[in-house]
Amino acid sequence: MCGIVAAVSTKDVVPVLVQGLARLEYRGYDSCGVAVHAGGLKRARSTARVSELQEQIAAEQFEGHTGIAHTRWATHGVPSEGNAHPHFSFGPSESTGDSSSKSGKIGLVHNGIIENHDELRAALRAKGYVFVSQTDTEVIAHLIDSLYNGDLLEAVEIALPQLHGAYAIAVFCKDEPHRIIGARAGSPLILGVGKTDNANYLASDAMALAGVTDQIVYLEEGDIVDLQLGKYWILDKAYMPLSPQERVVKTVLAHSGAAELGPYSHYMQKEIFEQPRAIADTLQGVDAIAPELFDALMAHKSGENAHAVFKKIDKVLILACGTSYYSGCTAKYWLESIAQIPTQVEVASEYRYRDSVPDANTLVVTITQSGETADTLAALRHAQSLGMKHTLTICNVATSAMVRECSLAYITRAGVEIGVASTKAFTTQLAGLFLLTLALAQSKGRLTDAQEAAHLVAMRHLPAALQAVLALEPQIISWAEDFAKHDNALFLGRGMHYPIALEGALKLKEITYIHAEAYAAGELKHGPLALVTSEMPVVTVAPNDVLLEKLKSNMHEVRARGGVLYVLADANTKIENGDGLHVIHMPENYGSLSPLLHVVPLQLLAYHTALAKGTDVDKPRNLAKSVTVE
Repeated sequence: MCGIVAAVSTKDVVPVLVQGLARLEYRGYDSCGVAVHAGGLKRARSTARVSELQEQIAAEQFEGHTGIAHTRWATHGVPSEGNAHPHFSFGPSESTGDSSSKSGKIGLVHNGIIENHDELRAALRAKGYVFVSQTDTEVIAHLIDSLYNGDLLEAVEIALPQLHGAYAIAVFCKDEPHRIIGARAGSPLILGVGKTDNANYLASDAMALAGVTDQIVYLEEGDIVDLQLGKYWILDKAYMPLSPQERVVKTVLAHSGAAELGPYSHYMQKEIFEQPRAIADTLQGVDAIAPELFDALMAHKSGENAHAVFKKIDKVLILACGTSYYSGCTAKYWLESIAQIPTQVEVASEYRYRDSVPDANTLVVTITQSGETADTLAALRHAQSLGMKHTLTICNVATSAMVRECSLAYITRAGVEIGVASTKAFTTQLAGLFLLTLALAQSKGRLTDAQEAAHLVAMRHLPAALQAVLALEPQIISWAEDFAKHDNALFLGRGMHYPIALEGALKLKEITYIHAEAYAAGELKHGPLALVTSEMPVVTVAPNDVLLEKLKSNMHEVRARGGVLYVLADANTKIENGDGLHVIHMPENYGSLSPLLHVVPLQLLAYHTALAKGTDVDKPRNLAKSVTVE
């Protein structure tokens, strides 16, 4: 979500800060800012893009050896320069105004949400502090200022227990020129150990430091870090009195080249067309369900063994949000039909706040692209607190908090996904979930050798099958030109293609701002049919499966009301173009793996409709890539 970059060095850190912000743009933001120590604290903030902030910085000749920077996704207060980070505290007796050039005493950037900000704000106002923003973050800056007595670390240590909620912060002080204090609780933060210039860095994402340092420390929950020239200390507030803690320094190659567009117009387009490669990489080395797949489901806790765990479990609980939730909904059909294991799929933000019935023999599966999704992490911890210790994540980032906190992990290899609307992460999640299904079925003795071989042959053919689907793009562009004229759309699917219809509707609404809803096609006559007119395009996912004839009946219901159908049909469904019926035939029928193929035209439909409407494809309004707040 929001992005943090901070640096201490013997050289000017402004280029590193701006470059880091540019590499974090993919996370989504509505304002950005930089502050440096230049005798006093100096800042520049903008509601435009990082490139325009860079022009402002150049015009004002920013330079400093210590600095913090931020991209903000608004939670408290509208997107505005006054609400943008970094926030300053000027002390209780000074008139703060809203001048970005005036030097403050404390400067701070923050990811997360402080839940008790109203109470803290009232107490600080009583002490004479003046608030100039609508944010919860400004409360932290004033609180630290009120506690400062010559030692920034000490002030932060006293402030943190008073903050209720989630945070990752980087804070510096006018009186301590080469020092930054960082802390995290519920939001990710990393330490970058510099190789030259006595530099050290903080960031919310290793991508921000690509090309600057590859020596990364993943700070743990509750860590406080003290950055100075050529040295740092990490303290864990769980251990009192505070004393330095050891953390492993890892070599992390965050390739900035992955963020280059190449011949594509948008990252979303690039990532759609990268899916054959991403699927091939995700399946690399999986030649049999056992033992190779169990080796791939790597143990992350001492003594944990995937095969042994799978034999114990009798249920699966899937926790996820957004697009990842829809991949879990698809996997439910596979797990119950192929592995014959009862499966429950929960929206993570709902599961953690409701009463549920725990089962120690349940495999808790989390699905997340970033591995830092706050709601999913919290749901995982809630499940663990209920005694469900068997945990596995399907995740795209091997170094993420989710991977560290789950006992087992299957790492997808989608590569860096920049576009806010997920595409290749979704299909690689489906590939990982199908492999998990086969592994569970094998461990339970519910998969014959012949069935295993057939499934693996189908999976190895997926990259070629996806290439054939991508070749349908010209026909989908024609559909997109029609869709761009409408304000609403319906998506229909049945069985394991109902979640694919949900995902297609989500993609359309995310980047085109067309109101789109998906329904199980059998539910059409129970309410949604009232919406069908000639002005309501209806997208139907029509594979050649046991529900095809039922689906055809639902399509007749739409046509009888004057609705216009756009159908993605397998070649042998005998559904052809006609009046009010537009059909694109898929290259082949792909059985259980059909959802991976049918979702790709829906991604392309959303992309090309967004192009026709002129929206910001990669940075849709109000949305963020990595949602690290509740």
